[in-house]
Amino acid sequence: MITRPVLVIASTGAANLASVVALCDRNGVEPVITQDPSLIASADKLLLPGVGAFGAAMESLGAKGLDRVLASRIEKKQPTMGICLGMQLFCKTSQEAPGVAGIGAVPAQVRRFSSGLPLPQLGWNRVQPEANERFIEAGWAYFANSYRITEVPEGYSGAFSEYGERFVTALTAGYDAASGIPAILLCQFHPELSGAWGQRLFRRWMGLKASVEGSSVGGVARTDETTWEDTVQTAGRTTTGVELDQPGSNSNPVASSKRTALRILPCLDIKGGRVVKGTKFQNLVDSGDPVELAARYETEGADEIALLDISATIEERRTALESVAAVRKKLSIPISVGGGIRSVEDAERLLNAGADRVSVNSAAVRNPALIQDLAERFGVQCVIVAIDAARKADGGWEVFIEAGKKGTGIDAIQWARRCSDLGAGEILLTSIDRDGTGLGYDEELITAITAASGIPVIASGGATKIGHFLQGAQAGASALLGAGAFHRGELSIEALKQSLAASGMEVRL
Repeated sequence: MITRPVLVIASTGAANLASVVALCDRNGVEPVITQDPSLIASADKLLLPGVGAFGAAMESLGAKGLDRVLASRIEKKQPTMGICLGMQLFCKTSQEAPGVAGIGAVPAQVRRFSSGLPLPQLGWNRVQPEANERFIEAGWAYFANSYRITEVPEGYSGAFSEYGERFVTALTAGYDAASGIPAILLCQFHPELSGAWGQRLFRRWMGLKASVEGSSVGGVARTDETTWEDTVQTAGRTTTGVELDQPGSNSNPVASSKRTALRILPCLDIKGGRVVKGTKFQNLVDSGDPVELAARYETEGADEIALLDISATIEERRTALESVAAVRKKLSIPISVGGGIRSVEDAERLLNAGADRVSVNSAAVRNPALIQDLAERFGVQCVIVAIDAARKADGGWEVFIEAGKKGTGIDAIQWARRCSDLGAGEILLTSIDRDGTGLGYDEELITAITAASGIPVIASGGATKIGHFLQGAQAGASALLGAGAFHRGELSIEALKQSLAASGMEVRL
C-alpha cells in the first residue's frame, strides 16, 4: 500500500483553503487542516496559507499560541511554507495592522506598495530569482496583495518581482544538502493558483517528481520520471530562465514589468449546472458544461475564470455551488464567483466551495456596508464589486441591478469611487448597452471608472474581436472579460494573447 505524503495546514480561521486542498489532491498529497499546536509543531511539512487580513490572522494565531509554535519552526528550520499573507505573518510588523506584532521569525517589516499603481496588485507577474537563489525558478506567478517587503533579510535568499517598484517575491532558507530543497519557502504569490509553474514548485518542495515534460534545468532534460533531487545532483544548480506554463512558453522571463500582465477572463454564466449566454442578459442559450469549458480555457491560457451564478431557484443555486467545487478541483488558476451573494455567510460558502474571490452586485447597492464587511473578513483582494451600467441621455452612466433589469438612479462613477473607499479590491464593469452585441467594450466608461476608483477594473460587455480587447486595455482595464466569442469558438484565448503581445501589451504567454 502506497502512503500519500502529508501536508499539515495551519488554519488561521480566515484563509480560503479550497484552492490549497485542491492543489494537494491533484498532486497526491494528503492535506490535514488543523489548529492543534502539537500537530503543527511536529509536522514533517507545514503550510501557513494566506487570505485575509494581517490583524485578524494574528489574533487567531495568538489566541491558540500558534504564533510561538510557528516561530519555533522557522528558528529550527523545520520544513515550512507560507503563502501570501502567510509569508507576511512571519515578519515582525505590517502597515496593514499598526500596533499588531507579527510572528517575528523573519526580521522584516511589511509595508504598503508606494508605486502609485492600482492596489491591490491582482494578477500575474514575473518572478526572477536573485543570483544566489538555488530553488526558485523564473516564471509567471499569481499575486493578490497590497503589502510587501522590499529586501531579502540576512540568512535568506530569494526572488523579486516589480510592480512599479521592486519587491520580494519569495524567501528560502535551510537548504538540505542531499536534496537541495529548502526547509523554509515563503511565497508572496499563490503557488496553488499559478498554473503549471506553481504546481511544479509545490511538488519540488514536497519532494515529489516534477512531472513536467520537456523542460530542463542546468542543461539536464526533464521527464515525468526525473525527480527534482535527481536534477539538482546532476546539474549542480537550478535554472533562472525556465517558463513552464503552456501554451506559449517564454524561455527567458525578465523582471522588467512595471505592473502585472493584462489578464484575459472567460466568463461562464451558470444556470442549472450549465453554461448559458444571452444578449443584454436576455434570451439565454446553452453553451456547455462549466468544468469542461473552464479546463479548456485554462489550457488555452486563460488567466482567471469568472463564474456567474444566474440561478433563479434555491435548487439551481445549490447546483451552481456544486459546479464551483467541480471547477476548483480541475483548475490551477484563480476562480472568481458572483451571483446571489447577499451576506458574509453567502460569500464564505462560495469560498469554501472553491472560489478565490467573490463578486457582489445588487446586494452591495442595497447594503453598501456589505463591501466593508467582506473586506474586513476576507481581505480587499477577495472582494469584487460588479457594476452593470447603462448610458444616460445626459452622457453619464446609471447603475442597474437585478441582472440589468432595474435602474437605481445612482451615478456609476460616483458608485465606483464609493466601492473603492468601502474596501472593494476590483471592479467588474459591464456595459449593458454593449453586452452580447459584439460591438466592443464601452471605452469611455472604462476610462471614467478606472480614473474614479483607483483600483483594478475588469472590462466586460460586447467584446468579440481582437481589436475590441486591445481597445479595452488601452482604455485602462487591468483585465478583459469575454464570453460568447470564446464559447462559440470564434476566438481562441491563445490567439488573442499572441495578438495582444504583438501589439505591445504585457501578457502571460
